[in-house]
Order: sequence, then C-alpha cells, then structure tokens
Amino acid sequence: MEWVNYHHLLYFWMVAREGGLSQAGKVLRLSHPTLSAQIHALEDQLGEKLFTKVGRKLVLTDVGRVVFRYADEIFTLGREMIDTVRGRTTGSPLRLDVGIADAVPKGIVRRLLRPALTLAVPVRLVCHEGAYEKLLGDLAVHTLDIVISDAPVPPGSNVRAFNHLLGETGITFFGTKALVQRYRRGFPASLNDAPMLLPLETLNLRRSLNAWFERHRVRPRVVAEFADSALLQVFGSDGIGLFVAPTVVERELVAQYGVRVLGRTRDVRERFFAISVERRLNHPAVVAISDSARRALFAAS
Repeated sequence: MEWVNYHHLLYFWMVAREGGLSQAGKVLRLSHPTLSAQIHALEDQLGEKLFTKVGRKLVLTDVGRVVFRYADEIFTLGREMIDTVRGRTTGSPLRLDVGIADAVPKGIVRRLLRPALTLAVPVRLVCHEGAYEKLLGDLAVHTLDIVISDAPVPPGSNVRAFNHLLGETGITFFGTKALVQRYRRGFPASLNDAPMLLPLETLNLRRSLNAWFERHRVRPRVVAEFADSALLQVFGSDGIGLFVAPTVVERELVAQYGVRVLGRTRDVRERFFAISVERRLNHPAVVAISDSARRALFAAS
C-alpha cells in the first residue's frame, strides 16, 4: 500500500493556500529551498507536476488543484479532531463559529442553533452575520465552521464547499390587523396593488415570489426592499406593508410582532442549508443542528 508523505503534503498545502513560497515560508519559518525541495519530493511521489510558473508566480496545475482540495479537507479534519479532543478532555467549551446570511429569518436561525446549546458537551456559539458572498469567503479560509443560508453554493463558485440541506417550508403572508382586514378577501388576487415589503431582487425568495405573482397575475405595489429579513419584519410590524416569512416560524412572528396571517402558499418554498468545507458534518454541535432541523423544525414541511 502506498502512503503519502504528510509533511510534504502539508508544505504543498501551505504554499498553495498562502499564495507562494515567500508567504508560506514566513508562516512555517522555513527557507525557500527547503519548501521547494519538499514540494518536488511530493511531485516525484505522485508523478505529476503540482505547480507551474506564470511570470514570477506559482500557479496550481489541474492536478495541483485536485491535490489541494484533498489536502484542504485532510488538514481541516485534523484541526477539527484536535479541537474536539481538546475541548472534551479539558472540559472547555467546543467553539462553533456560524456564519448567518442576512436573508435567513432570525426566527429560523434561533430554532436551528438552539440544539447546539443543549449538548452534554458545553458549546461556545459565536454568530457572524453578513452578506452571503463574504461568509463563503470566511468559510474558505476556515474562519467559520458552517454558514447557514437560504441558497446553496452556486455552480462554478471559487469556494469549495458542500451543501447540507436542513429542510424546506412554504411561506406565509403577514400584515397588521388593518392591512390583513383590507386585503384578506380574495387572496391571492387581493394582493394586486397591495403595499408589499420584499427581499432584494438578487435573493432566491424574491425570484420565487416574482414568479408566483406572475402565475397569479397580481402585481403588488413594492414599498421597500431589504437584504436583512429582520429589518423587513420590523417595517412590516409598523404597518408599512404586507410581508412574507417561512410558515414554520409563523407562531413566533405573530407573538413577537403582533401581526396577523393574511394567507399561505406551499407553491413558494424556502430551503435552508448548512454549508461546510466537509463532505460529512463532524462537529458535534453541527450534527445536532442538522439532525434537529430534519427531525423537528422542518419535519411537518
């Protein structure tokens, strides 16, 4: 059986990740000749060139990109193993850094993450909110353990990550008592020219809603558009317009904002994903989040 030399692989991975021999040498505190010799040894073992020179830069070959993806997963798993073992043996909390896309409703986030805080092993949860693209970048450099999003990693993305579907749900239309009384009769035709608060055009839910409006031949009057679902709901609770949210958090929104339900549809579906650099979810808290989402939160949907 052939075994890869993991020291050689580590040096190759660091050079590829840091963007060159100089940068990797500073991190590893090794000279250029030493790093270069280690990489040549790995190339000899594999029988393939991993880098090619373009000007003064080292660029991964096609084989190099394949090897880098495997190396990235190998050393990521190694880091997670050490973190997990140290957390369990010392009694210190396991740290879980979660990226949360702005478009994901906060009620969904709260219910998704709650199981991570009820494990026998203590967990320190660190939440980072932001734009989807930035969060994927942070995931790629291992600043985050997972990203919670309403969209999978797009095809052709520069970030090598895996989509883990947590579940899906239909949507509910909400509004203040006055707005619901005015537009309830004849729903969904009643939405024609109704004041509406919507997600940005670039978001998945907005595109699905536009298609649904088109099928029902209604054209709401768009009062405002939002990237952040929480801000949208605050405006909705002030009576600025009708708004939509996932049906699975319907009760929470009614209780929190005092709004009423105008109508529901299962023809528009919101899907939620845990995005990670792992093919299989290994962090105990992430496994708990995924299992609970499928068995409880989205089970009825």
